[in-house]
Amino acid sequence: QVFYLGPLVHSAIDNPEGFNEELQSALDVQSWRLCLGDAVWLRNQVVAPVTEELVFRGAMLPMLVSCTGPTAAIFMAPLFFGVAHFHHIAEQRRLHKDSMSVILLVSFLYTTVFGAFTAFIFMRTGHVVGPILCHSFCNSQGLPDISSALQHPQRSALLFSYLMGVLLFLVLLFPLTDPFLYGSIPICSLAVPAASVC
Repeated sequence: QVFYLGPLVHSAIDNPEGFNEELQSALDVQSWRLCLGDAVWLRNQVVAPVTEELVFRGAMLPMLVSCTGPTAAIFMAPLFFGVAHFHHIAEQRRLHKDSMSVILLVSFLYTTVFGAFTAFIFMRTGHVVGPILCHSFCNSQGLPDISSALQHPQRSALLFSYLMGVLLFLVLLFPLTDPFLYGSIPICSLAVPAASVC
C-alpha cells in the first residue's frame, strides 16, 4: 500500500536497524512460525481481516448494492464497519491512551474511511482477497502518525514522503483496481440489477 509510504519512511529514518530487521523477518520462515504461534498476531493479521472482509464486503455489500445501488452501498456499508469497531473506544479509554475525541476519530472515522476504500476495491475487482490483504497490512501499520512527522527533525523529507504516498495512492487507485486485470466476472458488479429484491 503506497498510502503508507510516509509511515514506512518515518520508521526507516527513526530506527534503520529495526526497519531492516522487519524486512528480513518478512522473508524468514522462523519469524513466520513465531507469528503463527501468537494468538494476538493471528487475530489482528489473519482472523479479523478474513472474517470482517467476508462479512462486510463479501456478504453485506452485495446485498446493499441490490437495495441502494453501488455508490450508496460503498458509503453505507462502511458505517456498519465503523460501528463494529466501537469496542476499540472502551479499550483505548481503559488504557488512557488518548482523549475521547481522538479515540472517536480513530475508532469510527478511520475505520469507516478504510471500509469505504475496501468496499471500493471489492466492487472494482469482484474479489475479497484484495480487501483482506489491505486490511491485514493496515492492522499491522495502524493509523499514520502525522503529528509526529510534523515535529520530526527531518520534517521536510517525511512530509514529502507522506504527500508522495497520498498522491501515488490517488494516481494508482483506478489503474490497479481495473476490473480487466481481475479476469473473471465480478462477484459484486457496479451495475444495479434490473429486479431489486428490496
